[in-house]
Amino acid sequence: MKKGVDFTGVTVVFFCHDGQGNFVLAKRSMNCRDEHGCWDCGGGAIEFGDTVEKTLIDEIKQEYCTEVLKAEFLGFRDVHREHDGVPTHWIALDFKVLVDRSKVANGEPHKFDALEWFRLDALPENLHSQFPNFFRLYLDKLGVS
Repeated sequence: MKKGVDFTGVTVVFFCHDGQGNFVLAKRSMNCRDEHGCWDCGGGAIEFGDTVEKTLIDEIKQEYCTEVLKAEFLGFRDVHREHDGVPTHWIALDFKVLVDRSKVANGEPHKFDALEWFRLDALPENLHSQFPNFFRLYLDKLGVS
């Protein structure tokens, strides 16, 4: 049984910022499941028995090598996609997370070709396909407060 294929998967998604209007994005490598070369925020599936908070903390430590200073729940999204012709369904629990920029590093170089900081008014081209819906729902909540 595969999460997101045989049953609805649940994931945390985090858009990490430095409190100064800069957000970190990862460029997906050829080793990622899909959307190679696209810029993406972080995320990870919630494993059975883990809490949302534990997953958020663990995934940020794993992907960005840093601690959560402050997390704000933005909301949730139903994410319906297709992977290799197979429909997938995930529930994404979306967070805006404050991190210490000086401690952020690429904890998964096998998955990310690069980590870079961007301002919302100067995002790179080739964003992950889910960003338009993410921004439609949360752009007004992404200030640096």
